[in-house]
Amino acid sequence: MRWLRNPNQSNVDNLNSVRREASGHSRNKKKEYLKAKIVELETNSEIKNIRDLYRGIIDFKKSYQHRSNIVKDEKSDLIRDSHSILARWRNHFSHQLNLHGVNDSRQTEIHTAESLVPEPSAFEVEMAIEKLRRLKSPGIDQIPAELIKTGSRKIRFEIH
Repeated sequence: MRWLRNPNQSNVDNLNSVRREASGHSRNKKKEYLKAKIVELETNSEIKNIRDLYRGIIDFKKSYQHRSNIVKDEKSDLIRDSHSILARWRNHFSHQLNLHGVNDSRQTEIHTAESLVPEPSAFEVEMAIEKLRRLKSPGIDQIPAELIKTGSRKIRFEIH
């Protein structure tokens, strides 16, 4: 920014040194990334983890894309410190979302959502259970559909 305001030789030299430093930093980050990916691919190959091996190869083909952690503050100055960046985002979203008393608003949203969706009837639960497909992977509860479908009325009542 100083270079634009006062383009003398010392500011130009300072700008060039910052550019060289940034280029070197990006180059080093790329080398670290590539080394880590190669080690990960070798490990997956050695332990015969084919799925992750091929996913890693696909990611490797996409190549490295450097992500810089630089954000502008309220005065349009660039900040690089992670704590300052987090504080900047916190302030930005608190102003954008106009959050005052976050816990209270979340509680009212939950109660409002519960009152908008009526509780399903026993018939609706029965129909949903009948629509479950057999021989599919269980969900996050790890209960197979076959177990639910072959279950007694008591299990269906408990689900309802």
